[in-house]
Amino acid sequence: MNDPGHEIPRQPGPRSEPIRVLIADDHVLFRRGLEMVLGQEPDFALVGEAADGEEAVVKAADLLPDVVLLDVRMPKLSGIEAAAAIKEVAPVAKIIMLTISDEETDLYQAIKAGATGYLLKEISIEEVAHGIRAVHDGQSLISPAMASKLLNEFASLIKRDSGRGSSRVPAPRLTERELDVLRLVARGRNNRDIARELFISENTVKNHVRNILEKLQLHSRMEAVFYAVREKLLDIN
Repeated sequence: MNDPGHEIPRQPGPRSEPIRVLIADDHVLFRRGLEMVLGQEPDFALVGEAADGEEAVVKAADLLPDVVLLDVRMPKLSGIEAAAAIKEVAPVAKIIMLTISDEETDLYQAIKAGATGYLLKEISIEEVAHGIRAVHDGQSLISPAMASKLLNEFASLIKRDSGRGSSRVPAPRLTERELDVLRLVARGRNNRDIARELFISENTVKNHVRNILEKLQLHSRMEAVFYAVREKLLDIN
């Protein structure tokens, strides 16, 4: 997370409504640390906490938070299992995995289960607040190092599927600029970084991402990256 090329957006202007956050982690001291830091942020409302995955699903269904922080390793239900269940009972909730696991399979399974952010616990708790805002604003949040691992996992899956001979309709045509944006999304860049690198505005980046998702008929940035790698629209080398 300390990669100089990856900067999480800092606090934006005032919000009309606070971001409602649910925390799920089986380590009570870690939960307390998050509560103390996030509780000081005026644009957050901590609506609940859970000590295991099963409790996280129940509370998400009851509280309907905007953002859920989930540990990957939890009793009763893992964070990945809980993420999939939460997307069923609270589909609008954005999910951030906050974990010590940097395993490619955990990352891929988390994204597949519906997570839009994947942060390692080695980052400062203060940085979590910026991550919550970014995900709530519609960005995927994965560090460049983890994004690289995710692409490797995508490539492995695609290689395994390539021998099945399944036929697919031709991929919708993306413009060169849309491909430029998608390549940077695949490398874990946030909207501000993409705007700076391509010399365009953040709003233009958002419009490009929206157009990409509409053309590909997908719901998330990571789904778009996987699709583009599978269809050989992106060179991941």
